[in-house]
Amino acid sequence: MLNVLSQEKMLKRLENPQGKIRMVLDTDTFNEIDDQFAVVYALKSQERLQVEAFYAAPFFNELSTGPDDGMEKSYLELKKIAGIVPEMANIPIYRGSDKYLPGPETPVESEAARNLIERAMASEEDDPLYVVAIGAITNVASAILMEPRIIEKIVVVWLGGHALHWPDTKEFNLFQDLHASRTVLNCGVPLVLIPCMGVASHLKTTLSEIRDYVKDKGKVGEYLYETYQNCMKEHYGKSRVIWDIATIAYLIESDWTPNELVHSPILSEDFRWSFDASRHFIRYVRYIDRDHVFEDLFHKLA
Repeated sequence: MLNVLSQEKMLKRLENPQGKIRMVLDTDTFNEIDDQFAVVYALKSQERLQVEAFYAAPFFNELSTGPDDGMEKSYLELKKIAGIVPEMANIPIYRGSDKYLPGPETPVESEAARNLIERAMASEEDDPLYVVAIGAITNVASAILMEPRIIEKIVVVWLGGHALHWPDTKEFNLFQDLHASRTVLNCGVPLVLIPCMGVASHLKTTLSEIRDYVKDKGKVGEYLYETYQNCMKEHYGKSRVIWDIATIAYLIESDWTPNELVHSPILSEDFRWSFDASRHFIRYVRYIDRDHVFEDLFHKLA
């Protein structure tokens, strides 16, 4: 798939966002505890973010029997959050892909992919839809393969892979669906890439901190506290990374996520990065100011 955007338009799309942002959130919500925090963070940031839809992403690990089961569990978890967080009450939730891309040019049909296409194509030229993805990128890649013109209408913000200097990029979101990951990196869609190890890995917190600043903040606080508490049997001397809030933090205040333009990396069969300076640009987040991000999240919960 060829890059259809001129370099001038690509660079314009890749400018750090300003003003009110229209976004959809594509999330494997049942897989980890960080998705729940990201969902709530986005909903509590209405001064900056207008969340238009949620898409359930597939995942397959010890918490699911397959990508279809992972997607369905994520869909139900989103429904559960909608019953807790008032700001989510009227935002539609769509089921996503029930399997990973079977080939490099073969999309997977889903309500999420179809809704993304419809929503993207209805966007004004000067008001792109931000597609925030915090799971396997299957739904987004499928939408692009089904309707390539949407790359002119969207900006993808993806938590995927590890830092470009990392020895490998066998990160869960990216590793699950090689074809989808390559599609998003290769197709020329405006992409903001936020790596996990080496970047989002700064976003660690502890049960003590969540108890002090989250637990007593109503039903939402209780839900997030219990979610965090149940993620480990033993919390003594331990912390946990809340990876996914990195994407929301970038949209709220890009100064908290120092970033730069780089050429889109090439993803190898053995999940390593390689580089070609003739490829299109993406925006790459290279660091995250952990304290500013958690301070903002805790204030908004209060």
